[in-house]
Amino acid sequence: MAVLTTFALDGKTALVTGARRGIGAAMALGLAEAGTDIIAVSANMAADGGDLGERVRALGRDCTGIACDLSDRSALMAMVEQLADRRIDILVNNAGTIERAPATEHTDALWDRVIDVNLSAPFMLTREIGRQMVARGSGKVIFTASLLSFQGGITVPGYAASKGGIAQLTKAFANEWAAHGVNVNAIAPGYIATDNTQALRDDPERSRDILARIPAGRWGDAADFKGPVVFLASSASDYMHGSVMTVDGGWMGR
Repeated sequence: MAVLTTFALDGKTALVTGARRGIGAAMALGLAEAGTDIIAVSANMAADGGDLGERVRALGRDCTGIACDLSDRSALMAMVEQLADRRIDILVNNAGTIERAPATEHTDALWDRVIDVNLSAPFMLTREIGRQMVARGSGKVIFTASLLSFQGGITVPGYAASKGGIAQLTKAFANEWAAHGVNVNAIAPGYIATDNTQALRDDPERSRDILARIPAGRWGDAADFKGPVVFLASSASDYMHGSVMTVDGGWMGR
């Protein structure tokens, strides 16, 4: 098999959470460019996928939008039931939130919201969708981790805890499912120009210090995640299990 054909995803269906904008939208579009139909999930997603849906359909692929508040377990399970008859070949757990407050001011409400969205929801969705993958002996699960899967960050204890958990959850699922033909891996974004990092980019000192450490000399762009997600979703990565792949402009190597 020619190596480029191993990246093709024609006829596959991918469910991508947090797909309305930013990294999630770029991942969904990259997967569609490689041949997949898209189920795009976000709290405020239009039934036709909105702007993303238009771009996906322009590529000749199908896009279904689902609005789901992933902090609401009942809503999440209702979505799973809604999708019971759909074959999902690729699950991208990308949705996430961040709450910034010093540890002494980081309330239970902030903690609970971040953990619910960033850790509990991906676990539940992977358990439910992955059950189908394990039964048929094939599937790809991709989590969005973070540099804070490795580092502690500043004023984001809930986020750091959730992303550390995502790295371990990736390994835990991989240990159980690799022998069943299901690949579970994660992508750890570095400092990317998205809504979640707006506060950092608006802080002259923090922005300067961050850029000084990035060997690539720039903030990342959402489009930088098209290639990595297609790789992990394709047969090109069939021998990768439990990996947390950094896409960070060289930050972790500095």
